[in-house]
Amino acid sequence: MKLGFIVNPIAGMGGRVGLKGTDGVLEEAIARGAKPVAPKRAVEFLEKLKESMAATSIEILTCPSIMGEEEAEAADLPVQVLSMTSEEETTAEDTKTAVKMMTRAKVDLIVFVGGDGTAKDIFDAMQENCETHVLGVPSGVKMYSGVFAVNPSDAVDVVTAFAKDEAEITEFEVMDADESAIRNDAFVVKLHGFLKGPFLPMRIQGSKQVSPETVDERENQTAIARFIIEEMNPEATYILGPGTTVKRFAELLGVEKTVLGVDVYKNGKVVLDVDEKKILQEVEDWRNAWIVLSPIGHQGILLGRGNQQISPEIVKRVGKQRTIVTATKGKLRSIEEGVLRVDTGDADVDSMLRGYIRVATDYREWRLMPVQ
Repeated sequence: MKLGFIVNPIAGMGGRVGLKGTDGVLEEAIARGAKPVAPKRAVEFLEKLKESMAATSIEILTCPSIMGEEEAEAADLPVQVLSMTSEEETTAEDTKTAVKMMTRAKVDLIVFVGGDGTAKDIFDAMQENCETHVLGVPSGVKMYSGVFAVNPSDAVDVVTAFAKDEAEITEFEVMDADESAIRNDAFVVKLHGFLKGPFLPMRIQGSKQVSPETVDERENQTAIARFIIEEMNPEATYILGPGTTVKRFAELLGVEKTVLGVDVYKNGKVVLDVDEKKILQEVEDWRNAWIVLSPIGHQGILLGRGNQQISPEIVKRVGKQRTIVTATKGKLRSIEEGVLRVDTGDADVDSMLRGYIRVATDYREWRLMPVQ
């Protein structure tokens, strides 16, 4: 099998610093202290792929420098490098050029490390040849598109199954998010198109499903919020993740809440739209700090999509026992295979969160859900 490998080196850098994406704000992200995310995720993918290649013949074609070549060198994996040039700061055009060269080279599968913006660039570049299959290794901030594996390890399982002709081929939605609108707390996402790719159950995240705005859904959110408020410690600090269910919790407390950001509630007041650094500053007693989350509809992902401000360091300090998960019954029914997922970028933290976790689903009603 011939595999094309592309890394978007800036993907995901806006996450922990609270920019909800990196498009058009790279300099600001760097000024806030953002560090590259994609290269590490790429190396993680390649290292596991190298282990699996003992049983599978895979030839890899990648991009020069930080778009794949350097990551392959770090993983000590032999690759062929495309004869293309790119600037030190890569652009969407570099990704599109790589895609066109790979399709002309007749690769069987393009694996890219990036987010929704990278998926959109690949879709745009493939209009002349839409038969090449595509798989995403998640490294963006939101990743509402369905073309992504849950994490780098799952991506390798999908690639291996594809190489052995054991994966189903399906069409994945490519979602185009307006990051400037999202930074203003407005959810503006549209369907950009479809990419064909390999599917393996429990390994592909699927597209985000928006919560329905119905009376039943609103009443369920209110019941959950009332329950959590009754159980609250008034002296504790609460780190509030994104989502309409968590926003309803804040509304009943009588404070503001961003729908798409992370906020901190303590002493009856809220600090809005915080990044990782601000959370670390605001929490004074980690033994009395809590995280309130709601999984992404259909995807079931708790951490690692759109809430990277709640970093592995913060999760470790709070712990699993003081992580409150909330989800309406309708949202839980929408989650594929009935399994919640975590992809924090830290294997130890992901392992800590796996197993079972309690989910508040109604007033004084908990449900145990598996976390993968």
